[in-house]
Amino acid sequence: MDFDLSEDQRAFQATARQFAREVMIPHARDWDENETFPIDALRQAAALGFGGVYVKDDVGGSGLSRLDATIIFEELAQGCTSTAAYISIHNMAAWMVDAFGGDAQRKRFLPKLCTMEHFASYCLTEPGAGSDAASLSTRARRDGGNYVLDGAKAFISGGGVSDVYVCMVRTGGAGPKGISCIVVEKGTKGLSFGAPEKKLGWKSQPTAMVIFENCRVPADNLIGQEGDGFKIAMAGLDGGRLNIAACSIGGAQFCLDRTIDYMRERKQFGQRLSDFQALRFRIADYATEIEAARLMVRRAANAVGNNEPGATRLAAMAKRMATDNGFEVVNGCLQLHGGYGYLRDHPIERVLRDVRVHQILEGTNEVMRLIVSRDLLGN
Repeated sequence: MDFDLSEDQRAFQATARQFAREVMIPHARDWDENETFPIDALRQAAALGFGGVYVKDDVGGSGLSRLDATIIFEELAQGCTSTAAYISIHNMAAWMVDAFGGDAQRKRFLPKLCTMEHFASYCLTEPGAGSDAASLSTRARRDGGNYVLDGAKAFISGGGVSDVYVCMVRTGGAGPKGISCIVVEKGTKGLSFGAPEKKLGWKSQPTAMVIFENCRVPADNLIGQEGDGFKIAMAGLDGGRLNIAACSIGGAQFCLDRTIDYMRERKQFGQRLSDFQALRFRIADYATEIEAARLMVRRAANAVGNNEPGATRLAAMAKRMATDNGFEVVNGCLQLHGGYGYLRDHPIERVLRDVRVHQILEGTNEVMRLIVSRDLLGN
């Protein structure tokens, strides 16, 4: 068991950290305030290899591991948690095409996804199918050389902006075995979008409903075989949960570092906040919770990357732990800033708004507990 990062891992960690500090941090407040989708910054990140972190290199990906990805996303999230989270979703969708698509599909879609000339969205959730994803009702009917899609997807990051929508649709009967995966391209007739959602956080990435009305999609866009869709979606989520967990750790670390600096400067009752033992103990606990979550995420990342038995359970454990711990640390850091923490002049309130949704998406933390308990106790 070697807990040290390799030379290569330290190198791309440093690259991600530098990018976060030089490109993301200076603009994160404006992106949040103005609800700006930072296309230029995203493409700069892709130029560093972050558009296809674990996509194979023959189509322009970086070919890195799941563990490598968690290191990168933790650093990016310290620059802008919302933007880092979108990059993680884009990576998840791109990996699904890479892992389950045919050679022609990989060569067609992935080079532009890896450079982020094209953006990707993951489309599973529906207005009536959230945690119960296997009950989705968006229908794809085969008609000659096309599938005709009817239905809607909800809460889609990149909705209306992305070029590629990796969609789970129902081609067969009820339940998970009736679900297939198909790529729908922007501009396809019958594809439309709802109004941008007004959200608590994640304001640097648009979120909208994706609507299919007699939407004809070439059958060549089917990823894998009919009936493979739920398996593909769940495989994507194992990695997505690790990435969003890493984003929570990065957001929490960002806030903790700034809180430590603040406590060393702020004085009340004639002494620095950092001299009050009760507050020092809180900082000790926050640092411990972050480190524990980081270790759990990296352990799970190794398991998912190596296809270990129990990898899905470990990914669920890591996602639950890191996103719960991350939010509690950020909330505690805001409290330690007092009234200043509540002001938009300070970044902690923005991070609080951004990390809150991590406990909901990629499977709610209640569903994470369900996955773990089922693996341990049976259905």
